[in-house]
Amino acid sequence: MKILSWLLVIAGICGLIGVRALEDNLFYDPFISYFHEANKNIEFPAFEWGKLIGGHLLRFLLNLLFSCLIIYGLFQNKQWTLQGAVMIIIIFIISLPIYLYCISDRFEIGYLFSFYMRRFVIQPLIILLIVPMFYYRKQMLSRENEGN
Repeated sequence: MKILSWLLVIAGICGLIGVRALEDNLFYDPFISYFHEANKNIEFPAFEWGKLIGGHLLRFLLNLLFSCLIIYGLFQNKQWTLQGAVMIIIIFIISLPIYLYCISDRFEIGYLFSFYMRRFVIQPLIILLIVPMFYYRKQMLSRENEGN
């Protein structure tokens, strides 16, 4: 069972890396090159709202799938995996409208703020908080069981 768990974790990590590595080919996002330039004076790119939102939703779903593989592989707990998925979905539901507002405002709200909001939309940063949180939870449950 340990081998299967590690294979799930490795598959999840490779999947997240693959999404990132192939982002130019898989997703419609004219803001990739805009933010790669790191020049806030560059011309605001033309884009299509529907394709942009669809690309972000597809990317989110792939990131969610691979993040859930990592969580399940590490903790072998369906309930925790579901809780992790719900947390990731909540962060996405909060950050996507804020990022879309930033786009509609042409990043007048702030270049760096928009840059970081985009990070929460396109990258599974919350997994960096979920894994240590669940690890701590697992340690606390272990201590409780040892004490009983």
